[in-house]
Amino acid sequence: MAALITAGAVLVSGCATGSDTAGPVHSAASRTAAVTTTPTTSTATAGTPTTGTAGTATTGLLRDTAAPASGGAIRGTFKTPGKRLAVGSKGTAVSTLQRRLKDLGYSPGTIDGRYGGATQSAVWAFQKINGIRPTQTGAVGSATWKALEDPATPKVLAPRGRPDRAEVDLTKQVVVLYRRGEVRLISHISSGSGIPYCETTEWQGKTQKFCGSARTPTGNYKTTWRRSGWHKSYLGELYNPIFFNGGIAFHGALSVPLAPASHGCVRLPMHIAKVLPGLLGTGVPVHVRGAFRR
Repeated sequence: MAALITAGAVLVSGCATGSDTAGPVHSAASRTAAVTTTPTTSTATAGTPTTGTAGTATTGLLRDTAAPASGGAIRGTFKTPGKRLAVGSKGTAVSTLQRRLKDLGYSPGTIDGRYGGATQSAVWAFQKINGIRPTQTGAVGSATWKALEDPATPKVLAPRGRPDRAEVDLTKQVVVLYRRGEVRLISHISSGSGIPYCETTEWQGKTQKFCGSARTPTGNYKTTWRRSGWHKSYLGELYNPIFFNGGIAFHGALSVPLAPASHGCVRLPMHIAKVLPGLLGTGVPVHVRGAFRR
């Protein structure tokens, strides 16, 4: 990780998990639970995005608050259940939603008919790609069901990119993973907050002050080194980090809000971070584009 000493502080370009302000390190027990359990509520557990405030980049997006259309509309082979859903919902309509999201390249976690955090993050990603304003509850109404019948595809950010690549859209706060030129995975993310920080912590046996811009720089990069499980950095702990720009990495986090909130890394829902190392190799191009406007 790049670091410069300036006025008694270390200027860094890196990232951390948890809150975007100084906070306690998660215990080993809580980290283990986050990886092994499947939540059904919107608390900060495995793959569960916690609350965050959507920025003004969502201006002009549809609000999915209207009651869904009655009955089941059919287009192609997908039939909408015609039922309003949100985090905490259960039943066959949720299973239908989960299967459809999975078929379209989003990862809703286990298809079990329970609307938990993993499904919420998949719904958020889908809604952002389809121009629908996400809500904190992950509400699925008529606009989302209609989009699921005739879904949009992610905008290609690197038209001349290699068949295997990752594209990070900072404007929409999503990452798209391509394999052999085809979309393999689409996920909700939370990138650098853009709010400068200075934090004092114990690192390498002494108290040090770290400062940075909390930006996720745009550009073209390649994946480099990685770690399995929880990796401790001077700004926090990262789950299954895959680095691609100095100290900036894709990594799992216990909090992946709607708005950018990290120190510069690309936070992923825990269930995505668990499988990403098997999908994203070393030396794979990473293209970062756009800007989130608050």
